[in-house]
Amino acid sequence: MEFTKSQIRAIVKQIVDGLVADNTSLKANEIPIGVSNRHIHLNRQDLETLFGVGYELTPLKDLSQPGQYACKETLTIVGPSLRPIENVRVLGPLRSKSQVEVSMTDSFVLKNKPPIRESGKTEGSAGIAIIGPKGAVQLKEGCIIANRHIHMSPLDAEWFGVKDNDYVTVDVVGKKHTRWYDVQIRVHKDFRLEMHIDTDDSNASGIGNGAKVTIVKE
Repeated sequence: MEFTKSQIRAIVKQIVDGLVADNTSLKANEIPIGVSNRHIHLNRQDLETLFGVGYELTPLKDLSQPGQYACKETLTIVGPSLRPIENVRVLGPLRSKSQVEVSMTDSFVLKNKPPIRESGKTEGSAGIAIIGPKGAVQLKEGCIIANRHIHMSPLDAEWFGVKDNDYVTVDVVGKKHTRWYDVQIRVHKDFRLEMHIDTDDSNASGIGNGAKVTIVKE
């Protein structure tokens, strides 16, 4: 038996309605906030340069997105200012390319000029040095300021009426009214519903982890 596109959409809507029947946030069309501090992603080669051959990351706690975790390991980053920022957390698992995510405020200390990018899009980004207990790595590119984005599953996307790589406007739910534009939608079957912002955005809007935003219907 084959289904038409309209029938498939109707079936998906029924499933989503059932899944959110007891979910207050989704029923209110609210999306939880996760605040992301400065952090580092490493590839195997750079991990071993910084910590030694054969070294493995030590998971500390799971993050909100499945399979992602904070590690016990921290490192120091240095930019052209030669003013170090210490105790920058490493996140796992390992990636194919090393990457450092900082805030705009951090870039003023480092005196580099990281572009605002989607995580993983490091081509032509700012350089930075990473210093570890066993060695140092000089990245010619790889330092970015992560763009504001919302992780969601395909069912979440169906519920909110968006698709992967859409850009939306959101309002912060709280006492200090804030509106953010050009927020990227990122859809994957393993994603958990959450909007990620950095510490600059968090401080400017007076919110923290667990705060809520809503997508503006324009």
